Amino acid sequence: MAAAGAASMSVPAGAAPPSMEPASGGSYATGSSLVTEDGTRIYYKDWGSGQPFVFSHGWPLTVDAWEDAMFFLASHGYRCVGADRRGHGRSSQPWRGNDMDTYADDLSALLTKLDLRDAILIGHSTGGGEVARYIGRHGSERVAGAVLVSDITPVMLKSATNPLGTPITVYDGIRAGVLTDRAKFFSDLSVPFYGANRPGSTVSQGLRDFFVAQSMMAGMPACYFGIKGDSPDSDFTEDLKRIDVPTLIVHGSDDQLVPIADSALLSSKIVKRATLRVYEGAPHGLPSTEKDRLNADLLAFAKSTGRKASLSQ
Repeated sequence: MAAAGAASMSVPAGAAPPSMEPASGGSYATGSSLVTEDGTRIYYKDWGSGQPFVFSHGWPLTVDAWEDAMFFLASHGYRCVGADRRGHGRSSQPWRGNDMDTYADDLSALLTKLDLRDAILIGHSTGGGEVARYIGRHGSERVAGAVLVSDITPVMLKSATNPLGTPITVYDGIRAGVLTDRAKFFSDLSVPFYGANRPGSTVSQGLRDFFVAQSMMAGMPACYFGIKGDSPDSDFTEDLKRIDVPTLIVHGSDDQLVPIADSALLSSKIVKRATLRVYEGAPHGLPSTEKDRLNADLLAFAKSTGRKASLSQ
């Protein structure tokens, strides 16, 4: 759906209202939304000015999950852009296109239409896979750096070649939970997501409620089809090999949803210019629970990365 509260437009008497459709196909931007080539409307936020950070969120959340970092970085001289992935939040909820290749192509359309350059792409969880797939499919011409936080790369599914991975029965259980009672499923999922089941946890009920509220905005196709542990597009190994920009990989040692042994400890060895930061005891949802530490690390990474032009001089 279009962004709520769009400003009304004054039209002279007798004149036809301006068209919101492209003249001859293709994707186009209007206000705080982008319409892709297949007609899907992608809602985005665009805060601040300066070198851009572009945020990709996890399943089944919205870009609101990144607001702590976006506000912090925008307040420190950076432009912060983040979109609700198709099927999630305030974006359209199409039946088709709930796959990683299309997510990456939507991200490409956003960078292209806003003409973002020297961008630092940052993805959490599924969003990390989206960032990797974007570079794998579209290259790094517009990218100065990448940040993968609690992300799902290189491949999560358990197999003979990935014995530490997640069994397919877990993915089946997620899909079943979404179909049976997704409100209860998301409420239950918020517990391990933020580590609220750990001794001494200070995670508030409000934060858990925020997780559920975002999750319930996602359409059923995105909730169901977005879980594809057994799909070929869930293997990001080749995408990681194509990342040729400085990359910060951040992961919690107590991530109960994407265990570090099968993710960051492996991906950090595949990405050529990777720096690994392990947050001891941190959960999957560390952008919220460890926001002060993460914000400081993001700011330091941005300053050390700079722009491509300055790096080449």
